[in-house]
Amino acid sequence: MSMGKKLGAEFIGTFWLVLGGCGSAVLAAAFPELGIGFVGVALAFGLTVLTMAFAIGHISGCHLNPAVSVGLMVGGRFSSRELLPYIVAQVLGGLAGAAVLYVIATGQAGFETAGFASNGYGEHSPGGYNLTSALVTEVVMTFMFLIIILGATDERAPAGLAPIAIGLGLTLIHLISIPVTNTSVNPARSTGVALFEGGWAISQLWLFWIAPIVGAALAGVVYNWLGSED
Repeated sequence: MSMGKKLGAEFIGTFWLVLGGCGSAVLAAAFPELGIGFVGVALAFGLTVLTMAFAIGHISGCHLNPAVSVGLMVGGRFSSRELLPYIVAQVLGGLAGAAVLYVIATGQAGFETAGFASNGYGEHSPGGYNLTSALVTEVVMTFMFLIIILGATDERAPAGLAPIAIGLGLTLIHLISIPVTNTSVNPARSTGVALFEGGWAISQLWLFWIAPIVGAALAGVVYNWLGSED
């Protein structure tokens, strides 16, 4: 598959992740009468990855996430030469998804961003969790996400079921961590909406790049050991 097609797939997939996941938080969860709440938002993020894994997994691998690309590279599943182009495509896709969401959301009279599904800690954590809690959460959740991805896509794993495991894994991660950070585990997802929220979201964005990448890289190292043949 050509690099252009791979990058196009990553752009479209990350666009869908941000529009679907963050869109459910901004457009639907804001109305209690719709009843989706945190559970609905968690499921929406999981469904975006599950659907795109089936749609573009055979084209680009369906990373949709700079941390996933780093973890797969460290785990020996992805070429370092493709890392930067993938990250650029993912960030641009996330920005495009956030832009479309912003256009839709501002069509409502009196719309206020109210965080615009951004990730945060301290006073900007949904549950008021501090920097340490946010850092640990993002590192550990991304670590486990990459363990799921690396394990489910191992050639020894049951064939064809990886998208389901990965999508459900991301849903579970959101159920755990939405109250702490609003769940990132994905720098591209965090960047897209933060640039539209501005201010505090941009000033806290560093955490949602560093922590997921650290967690993913650790998972790549650990799975290299865990999954190796003795």
